[in-house]
Amino acid sequence: MKFPNPYKLHEIATLIKAEYIGDADFIVTGINEIHMVESGDLTFVDHPKYYKKALESKATTIIINAKVDCPEGKALLYCEDPFAAYVSLAKKFMGFKQCNNAISETAIIGEGTVIQPGTFVGNHVTIGKNCIIHANVSIYDHTIIGDNVIIHSNSVIGSDAYYFQRKPEGYRKMESCGRVIIEDDVEIGSLCSIDKGVSGDTIIGKGTKFDNIVQVGHDSHIGKNCLIGSHSQIAGVTVIEDDVILWARVSVNKDLVVGKGAVLLATSGVDKSLEGGKAYFGIPADDARKKWKEIALVKKLPELFDSLRKKDLI
Repeated sequence: MKFPNPYKLHEIATLIKAEYIGDADFIVTGINEIHMVESGDLTFVDHPKYYKKALESKATTIIINAKVDCPEGKALLYCEDPFAAYVSLAKKFMGFKQCNNAISETAIIGEGTVIQPGTFVGNHVTIGKNCIIHANVSIYDHTIIGDNVIIHSNSVIGSDAYYFQRKPEGYRKMESCGRVIIEDDVEIGSLCSIDKGVSGDTIIGKGTKFDNIVQVGHDSHIGKNCLIGSHSQIAGVTVIEDDVILWARVSVNKDLVVGKGAVLLATSGVDKSLEGGKAYFGIPADDARKKWKEIALVKKLPELFDSLRKKDLI
């Protein structure tokens, strides 16, 4: 997430009640999780295991709970609870804002777009031209939707990321401050749910089509001209490249890449990144022809077992 305007280090320190190490006028342009950061971003770290990763990341400002040497060209913010400090910034700049109308006064709706009764369009949503938003769709704040998009009934666009920090006393919610971006010519079936990014964007590429009952996790990027079958589930921070087909009930684990043109046959489970241009099947998903051969061999096991038993070999 980028701030509306750049902030200086001392201003951020005041907001989160932290001690700063570095130039007071050091510029901070936004906040991001460690896997999404770029120059100008602020991130946080609260466990020694990840100090090195955070300090050597592209983030130029780090909230940390240990007094360490400040890397050259960066700035540090010291406080006892970096997670809480980071969440407070997410809430300040992109926190929940009540909307008292079915369509927010701050929403921008393009020419020719039809919004059916019962739909909610949140604050600062942008919807392009010639879209059809069917009844009872919920479009959360800051969502961006392109032209010629169709969203069917009871889908939810932009719900919070499923992201919590576990502590002995329970779970702490990582407040979502990202967005959902749906590009032109996308169709979303009924009862789909697309989560916003924790700090970046969840993106659905141009021309992609969803069947009914599809879940997309936070910060995932789905490419252009993909087909996503019913009951498919795509976990957070996953990249589905262009022209990929996921047939029904495909599950894709987090932090993976499914290469361009890959085809996942129905009921497959993906637990590692997959090369493009191939067909896959099974749990875990593997080359489809290899999996079918394995299934054929498994079917022959009873016959093989009986043969070995008759020969007193088992």
